[in-house]
Amino acid sequence: MSRVGKQPIPLPDGVEVQLQPGGARVKGARGDLQVALHPLTRVRQENNTLFVTVEHPKDGQSKAMWGLTRSLLANAVEGVSKGFEKHLTVVGIGYRAELKGKNLDIQVGYSHPVIVQPLPGIDFSVEAPPSHIETAQASIVVRGADKELVGRTAAQIRKIRPPEPYKTKGIRYTDEYVRKKAGKAAVT
Repeated sequence: MSRVGKQPIPLPDGVEVQLQPGGARVKGARGDLQVALHPLTRVRQENNTLFVTVEHPKDGQSKAMWGLTRSLLANAVEGVSKGFEKHLTVVGIGYRAELKGKNLDIQVGYSHPVIVQPLPGIDFSVEAPPSHIETAQASIVVRGADKELVGRTAAQIRKIRPPEPYKTKGIRYTDEYVRKKAGKAAVT
């Protein structure tokens, strides 16, 4: 039995789920998401709870799809009710990030600013940097209803200038630890 798959998914107030052949549509205050359902899984709704089951619970492929389907549905329900967000920190002297309209303008040592346009369903905001990082210049927040899309967008922003280990400059997740390496030792 799948420990994840057999857990029920409670539906908060304001969230509607429409079960369709091969998928489910989840609507809420923060958006509308489509979730593909694997043919080995079955989803049923009773009152304000979703249950995911499989026909062959002993089969390895069925167990894997059981837990995956349940996780995808639970993430969609949480996304349309609460939403997801990822926090990134821009670290380095002269580095900065600002919002220009809906686009994110990032200046991280290149000869030109890097403009990041949000995908549909994604919002950016720039906040004051966290105080525990000394040379932090700005904090970027990526928000949206789709957990996978929020994570992918944050990873693409981090990829613009990943943190380097010698001066720890770059774009990193706020809770990420960058281990500083020692530079070349001076010969005396």
